[in-house]
Amino acid sequence: MADALAEVEPKAAQPQRGKNTLAVEAEKGKKKSRLLRTVPASLIKFRAFQNREKVQAGATPPVTKKTKENLEGPCGLGCIVIPSCQRLNNFHCFLFFYSLLITSQGIVFGLVDLSIDTFEKESHLNNMENLLLSLTYDISSCLIVLFIAYYGGRGNIPRWITFSSFLVGFGSLLFAFPYFSGGNDRASVDIEDICQEMKTTTVCNKAVTSFQAKYVTSFILGQIVQAVAGMPLYILGTVFIDNSVATHSAGIYIGIMEASVVLGYSLSYVMAASLTRGTENSIFAISTMLNNSHQRQLRNWWIYFGLVSLIAWSTLIPLSCFPHSVRGTAKIKAEKRKHPHPFDGEIKDQEFGPINIKDLFATIWVLLKNPVFICLALTKASESLVFIGASEYLPIYIENQFLLKHSTATKIAGFVLLPGGGLGQLLGGIIVSKLRMSCKALMRFVMVTSVISLTFFGFVIFVHCNPIPLAGINEDYAGTGQLGNLTAPCNSHCKCSSSFYSTICGRDNIGYFSPCFAGCTQSKKLNDQQAYYNCSCIKEGLTTSDDQGDFIDARPGACDAKCYKLPLFIAFIFSTILFSVFSGIPCTLNILRIVSDNHRSLALGLTYVILRMFGTIPGPILFKMAGATSCIFRGTEYCGKTGRCWIYNKTKMAYFMVGICSICKVFTIFFTAIAFCLYKCLSKEDSNILNIPVKNLKVKKKGKN
Repeated sequence: MADALAEVEPKAAQPQRGKNTLAVEAEKGKKKSRLLRTVPASLIKFRAFQNREKVQAGATPPVTKKTKENLEGPCGLGCIVIPSCQRLNNFHCFLFFYSLLITSQGIVFGLVDLSIDTFEKESHLNNMENLLLSLTYDISSCLIVLFIAYYGGRGNIPRWITFSSFLVGFGSLLFAFPYFSGGNDRASVDIEDICQEMKTTTVCNKAVTSFQAKYVTSFILGQIVQAVAGMPLYILGTVFIDNSVATHSAGIYIGIMEASVVLGYSLSYVMAASLTRGTENSIFAISTMLNNSHQRQLRNWWIYFGLVSLIAWSTLIPLSCFPHSVRGTAKIKAEKRKHPHPFDGEIKDQEFGPINIKDLFATIWVLLKNPVFICLALTKASESLVFIGASEYLPIYIENQFLLKHSTATKIAGFVLLPGGGLGQLLGGIIVSKLRMSCKALMRFVMVTSVISLTFFGFVIFVHCNPIPLAGINEDYAGTGQLGNLTAPCNSHCKCSSSFYSTICGRDNIGYFSPCFAGCTQSKKLNDQQAYYNCSCIKEGLTTSDDQGDFIDARPGACDAKCYKLPLFIAFIFSTILFSVFSGIPCTLNILRIVSDNHRSLALGLTYVILRMFGTIPGPILFKMAGATSCIFRGTEYCGKTGRCWIYNKTKMAYFMVGICSICKVFTIFFTAIAFCLYKCLSKEDSNILNIPVKNLKVKKKGKN
């Protein structure tokens, strides 16, 4: 019996010793962990080593099948995972860096447009060079978007976006290169802006050609790089947002994304407005002051582009740390599958096959056979034309309609686009998300907001100023000259050139193309402003004398049109843009909902191609043609070429801008109405409210408690 007890006691004691041993090891582990907390390097954990230790310990790792719906992982840089950074592994942190990157590219877009506009005016490019500079981005993006959408949609989207952040910064440096490597030596002009019988003019310096070739090459390459960078951002980024949030919340976050682009574009207008050149005072006299000012302007251009590169590259490391799917994505996708697709049948059942070109074109054909999708894509194309008109045509319109400096008009356009476009995108997403609109309700929303926007366009056409009298254009030098001819008997001896526009206002309240065409032979600087004397074409009006007793005949700048409608115009155009961009987010949400989940990235890519083909590529050409038609006087005698437009017909400008934008809004309503009717016939959706069971995680926890 004793022997038996003696045999049992050691066996019973073994577990006790085991428990004591475990307690000691646990205590050691706690001490070790406390020690490791003080070492910063210990925060880095290598998953490969951890898995090796588990295998050596005999532990059997659980077999988990990584499906496309469940690719959540820790936040880290490759195999390096920092435990304290896992709190950042969520969608909102991703959205912050993603929006910052998109804002930086929006700034690039605006800087490029302003820079090209100024360069075209100074260099007098031919039509082919103008088209290459303005359309390179659109054409390049059309050629690659389908491949990026197809292959990127099946890959790691955060990695694609990380690659885009590098390209945005690199492309911005390409734009800065011509300004950084050497200045634009403008045409040397030895000319006075007053009437002189003996006058020599030297233009067309060969140094301009060198800068022109460098500029065109750098900007074409830069736009190609930006096109490659933009496709993952706008196509794959939208799909990633839709994957990571509930269906009824997607509109808010896509609205934030779209508003970030508009924010960046508008900021560039405010930043670089002072560097742009409009129609005022284009006489380039040889002087040290002008050369220093010109070099300072060139330095500001490359500083702005370099700053954007730093902003884009600051997101490079944070974006590369995010996994294939952020935390909570699998749960959201599982809940989304409970909601029936509006098109039961072949549209939903189409799935991606193997990754090959044949399957790519087969999937494109499936999307092209979807009439609702085609109508919605055409709706987005017509809407893009409206924003192009607002962004490219608006500064010129404000400058000429209200007689403002080009820099001032550009800033006003930026301030209108920023709250109007950005706020409209954001509010549009918030409204449709809070109301949980169904596809049919989204289409109704687009039609209603488009009608409201069209109404405001009708008011804009009545807000314009009457033209001021301009000698040689709509005034005939008191009967001594001819309309359409700047030369008259009073200035025929001055040998004036229409290549140099520097408008002045005479004491007779008539505007003159330049002091030379007014016949002014003397000038003085009074209180940092030029004044002109002895003007042979100015014979009427009240005379005022300066401190020395000389009578002033004219002062620089346009005459006062006594038009105070600018605040009213800003109010109407702001309301027009606000309601116009309301339709952007609903169209995108509808496209994401009416196609199969596996087709979303390619559907957005195909929408982008249609948008470029029918919207952004013909858009600038259309508005430039409208501007050319509104022109009533162009400069000449610059290197034997026809110069740029100096004076526009204000009434024509108003009718063209409002007319083109109104036609686009009519097309928006038309295509959306067709999509609505087709959707109503084909889908099984009866409710106008989205019935989605997805709720916030916090709400579910409260329910369990």
